[in-house]
Amino acid sequence: MDFRVLQTFLVAATTENFHQAAEALFIAQPTVSQHIRQLEKELGIPLFERVGKRVRLTAAGRRYLPHAKELLEQWHHSMEDLQAWRQGYREKLQIAVSPIIARARLSHLLHRFTKLYPDVDLSIRIAESVDIGPLVQSGQADLGLSRIVPGEFHLSTYLLYEDPIVFAVPHNGGDMEAPLPDWEQELQTKRLLTHNHPGYWDDLLLLLRQRGFSLRTMTVSQVDITKRFIEDGLGVSFLPRSAVSREFFENRFIELPTPGLTLPKVASYLVVPKGGGTTPVQDFKEILQGLYPPMPPVVHGGRNLT
Repeated sequence: MDFRVLQTFLVAATTENFHQAAEALFIAQPTVSQHIRQLEKELGIPLFERVGKRVRLTAAGRRYLPHAKELLEQWHHSMEDLQAWRQGYREKLQIAVSPIIARARLSHLLHRFTKLYPDVDLSIRIAESVDIGPLVQSGQADLGLSRIVPGEFHLSTYLLYEDPIVFAVPHNGGDMEAPLPDWEQELQTKRLLTHNHPGYWDDLLLLLRQRGFSLRTMTVSQVDITKRFIEDGLGVSFLPRSAVSREFFENRFIELPTPGLTLPKVASYLVVPKGGGTTPVQDFKEILQGLYPPMPPVVHGGRNLT
């Protein structure tokens, strides 16, 4: 089968218009009609019916559509795999990683891994921590680097490191030797940007309100947006130190001590299939063990996740 014909069928099924399909594929409209006739001849059944100036799938066309998608995906995957093999790659490693870990730690890990294992074809998928467990369990990722412990079965989870939460406020740009602002005043006079990281916000907000703070909050679901808002003077936030270390170094943010308030820590985890996974997974795990010993297995809800 000519896979160009399958591609034409999929685009025509989406647009329901042969002229628009031709424009999307950069081919002539008669070529689209020819491809559809060729496919219908091979299958022995009409796939489209005309409705005015448009077309729509017949019952047979709707039934064949998911099979055509799967065939085309498999073909693309086979071409990518062959190209990787020609480039010297012998194995693949798909990593799902949370945005915070990706920005703070991943480059260093990848430098080490690619230097030791240059024949492994790496694929990085940035995903929210709540999605990493399902991705690893379903096989869409070989391993995950997450900020939360996944709840899925058939996974092993290891503690990598703990990250202290710090109170970050915008730098005032003034005298470097001027006294730091009072953290309680900053908290009560600025808007608190919350829920930009999974795991600690509900407990922290409850603790602050129990201490009598009257808070004005704004939920911002992404750390990067939170940092931009802080820099633009829209508010302040409690963030993992690794997420704002560059801003502290570049004097864009100030880390304010919070005497009398004990801030939590957040952890990062390695998530792998139970049993260890492929050889590249084990190789990546060994690199992590060298950086973050002893990497204890996580026990969650009374159940050892290894």
